[in-house]
Amino acid sequence: MREIIMKKLLPLLFLSFFITSYSHASEGLVSVESHHSVKETADRFAKILGEKGLTLFARIDHQKNAKSVDLELRETEVLIFGNPKVGTPLMQCEQQVAIDLPQKVLISKDADNTVWISYNNPEYIKQRHNIQGCDKVVKKVANVLKVLTNLAAK
Repeated sequence: MREIIMKKLLPLLFLSFFITSYSHASEGLVSVESHHSVKETADRFAKILGEKGLTLFARIDHQKNAKSVDLELRETEVLIFGNPKVGTPLMQCEQQVAIDLPQKVLISKDADNTVWISYNNPEYIKQRHNIQGCDKVVKKVANVLKVLTNLAAK
C-alpha cells in the first residue's frame, strides 16, 4: 500500500515543485502582450512617454548589439525612463529603491513570435526593499506603468 501511495505522490510532488518554481520566477514581472512589432511597440512607448511628460533616458536595442559581435538574439529592446515627480517620492520612502530606478520596460519577441512589454511589478519592488507606509506611492507607480504599457500595446 505504501509503495502505491509513493508512486502516486512522487509525481505530484515533482509537479508542484515545478509549478511553484515557475510561479516564483515570474512573480516580479508584469507582462502584457502587444499587438505590434517590437520596434513599433518601442516607438509607441517612447512617444507616449513624451506625451505624458516623462523622460526617455535610453533605448537599448539588444538584438542590434548582439549582431555587432556576430551573435543572434530575437528582437529585444529596453527603454529606461522616468520622472522625478513619480520616482523621488518612492526614494523618499526607501532610498535603496534607487537601484531599481529609473523605470525600465522590456519589449521582446518570444519563441512563438508574440511581442511582450514587461516591467518590474511595483509590489515586488516594495517587497524587495521592504518599503513601509508608502502604499499610495507604490500604487501610483503601478498605475503609471499599467497605463503606459496598455497604451503602447493596443
